[in-house]
Amino acid sequence: MTCTSETARIIAKAVSGEALWKDELVGLLTLTSPEETEALFQAADGVRRSCVGDEIFLRGIIEFSGHCRRNCHYCGLRAGNRGVRRYRMTEDEIASRAGMLGEKLCTTVVLQSGEDPFYDKERMCSIIRRVKNETSLAVTLSIGERPFEDYEAFRDAGADRYLLRHETSSPGLYRALHPGHDLAGRVACLRKLRQLGYEVGSGCIVGLPGQTADVLAEDVLLIRDLDIDMIGIGPFIPHPNTPLGGHPAGDAGLVLRMIAILRLVTRDTNIPATTALGVLDPGARRKAFNAGANVFMPNFTPDPYTSSYEIYPGKGPEAGAIAKASEGGYAALFEGLGRTIGTGYGCRVRASRGCAETPGTGGGA
Repeated sequence: MTCTSETARIIAKAVSGEALWKDELVGLLTLTSPEETEALFQAADGVRRSCVGDEIFLRGIIEFSGHCRRNCHYCGLRAGNRGVRRYRMTEDEIASRAGMLGEKLCTTVVLQSGEDPFYDKERMCSIIRRVKNETSLAVTLSIGERPFEDYEAFRDAGADRYLLRHETSSPGLYRALHPGHDLAGRVACLRKLRQLGYEVGSGCIVGLPGQTADVLAEDVLLIRDLDIDMIGIGPFIPHPNTPLGGHPAGDAGLVLRMIAILRLVTRDTNIPATTALGVLDPGARRKAFNAGANVFMPNFTPDPYTSSYEIYPGKGPEAGAIAKASEGGYAALFEGLGRTIGTGYGCRVRASRGCAETPGTGGGA
C-alpha cells in the first residue's frame, strides 16, 4: 500500500496503542486515496484480530414496540409520524421469540423499542426475568432514556447490557435533532448505566445534516472517554415522513472509516456491522468485518411487526431475510472472511465485570 508519510505515521501510531489527537482523527476521516483507505482498514483488521480474535458474535434483535414518545427529526418512529403502523408485542410473544434464538446460534437477545411508556418499570422487569428464567441468553436493552431508578431495577431483574446511542457529539446538532432534549442528559444516562455495572453500548449516525469531520472526530473522542463497550455506527437513511426526509443519505465509505478508526482507538470493544449499513449498501456490511467489526445483529422481530418498525425505509425486507438464515446461511455470509461464529456471550474482555463467557452459566452479558 502506498501512503503519504503523514497517513502512515498516524496509522502506525494508532496501531501501537497511542492516543490520537483530534486533527489526526480528522485526517483519517477525510482520506480520499483508495490505497490509504485500504491501509487503514487492514490496520484496523489487524488490531481486531489481536484484541478480540476471529469470532463474530450473533445478537438477535426483537423490536417489541413501534410506539415512541419522542419526535427525533430523523426517525420514522417519531411521535409526529401519523403514517406508521404502531404495535406492541405481548410478554408471551417476546418470550416465545427469544426462546428460538439459541437455535439460530445467538447467545444474546436485544430487546429494542421506541421510548414507549406502556412498558413501565414493572412490565420491563417482568419481561427481563422471564427471558432470563426461560433461556440461557444474555439480555440487552435498547429502549431509550429512562429514569435512573428504572435502569437500576432492570439491572436487578437480570439485564446485562444497555444500548443508548448518543447519535451526535455536537450539543447544538443534538438539540436541533431531538426537540426538548439535550446531549448532557443523554451522556448522564450513559454514565449512570456504567455506574450500575452494565456493559454499555453507544454510537453515532454518520451523514446527519450539519455534521462535519470535526464533529465525527469528537464522536470518537466521546466514545473513548466514556469507555463504551459496544459501538454502533450506522449511516443516516432519510425517512420521507420526517423533517429530514429530503436530506441525502450518509456515505457507506465514511461509515467504514469510522468503524476502522474506532477499532484502532478502542481496541477491545465490540463493534457490529449494522443493519442500516447493509440496507444502504449490502456489500458494505461484509467490508465492515474486514475493517474492524466483530458483531452481527440479525433481526428476529416476527411478522407482521418487522415491516412496521420503520425507523428508516428498506429495513423490513432486509431484516426478514436475515432472520430466516440458518447456521449454513450465516456460514455463507461469513465465507471467505476467515472468521468463526462465537459461542460465548461476547463480553468485552477488559470490561466484562465478572460476566460468564459460557451460555447457561449465569450472569453473562
